[in-house]
Amino acid sequence: MLDPHRLRQFVAVAKHLNITHAAAELKLTQQAVSSTIKTIERDLGVALLKRIGRRIELTDAGRTLRDGAQLLLDESSALVRAVRDVEPDRDEQLLVAHTSTVSVDEVVELVEPVCREIPLASVTVRQLLAHELIPALREGQADIALRRGVVVPDGFTGSIIGYSPLRVAVSTHHPLAVERTIKLGDLAGSALVLANPPGDSFYSDFLITACRREGFEPSVLISRVQGMPTTTAVVGTTGFAFVTAEPGLYHHDEATVVEVAGAPRVPLQAIWMQHRGSRLRQILLVNATRQR
Repeated sequence: MLDPHRLRQFVAVAKHLNITHAAAELKLTQQAVSSTIKTIERDLGVALLKRIGRRIELTDAGRTLRDGAQLLLDESSALVRAVRDVEPDRDEQLLVAHTSTVSVDEVVELVEPVCREIPLASVTVRQLLAHELIPALREGQADIALRRGVVVPDGFTGSIIGYSPLRVAVSTHHPLAVERTIKLGDLAGSALVLANPPGDSFYSDFLITACRREGFEPSVLISRVQGMPTTTAVVGTTGFAFVTAEPGLYHHDEATVVEVAGAPRVPLQAIWMQHRGSRLRQILLVNATRQR
């Protein structure tokens, strides 16, 4: 039988391909982690790691164990939570995680039907960085994650639950800030402010493609502040950022959101763990589908 505690150590080593870094993440000694890997190899009768110079790599057996280990650990955690949730007096709760590219208004619209249908439900919403969503789902810190994407990660279930119209945020000192509605082409010559570099995320590539379709190649400025609402990205800059927030003034009138005529609509994706049931999540998904 595979011991979950040992498996977690192996998964950490497989992620870092460095025993020292894995030990630091797990708050264990390097010797303890090395001993665990040797124990697993002895129990399975196969080599999981191989050394190439100063580096370590996974063997074919190691890659097979890595791919299955994370799913096994996820399902084990899900089973623990499912057993605890059977307790009849336990309050139902829904943990919603979302990236800064999903506006607060969008999240409120999604969770409102849950609160209306189950008045005693506890709903907690957390804004996370994009790379924090999957660990949050795996560790039970989120029941559902909302982001701008289309690809579903391995071991998860996902669905496009809506499409949001793109608007543009600019500094209130930007010449376009006084306009009620602009065209996408009006932004040619201004820098596009992004949270992630082109090629690093679906959303960044989607936004650049939208500009190219209007006949201009935007220069790109990577936001210096991460984890804040996207409307903040343009404060103190001459650039623009695509947002889904409602038109108006933001952040002590330092940013303005303007409508864009004929702007494309960006997908809103929900992802969650396979085989991890949640009545509240289902209510959210059903209502989101009805509103599409």
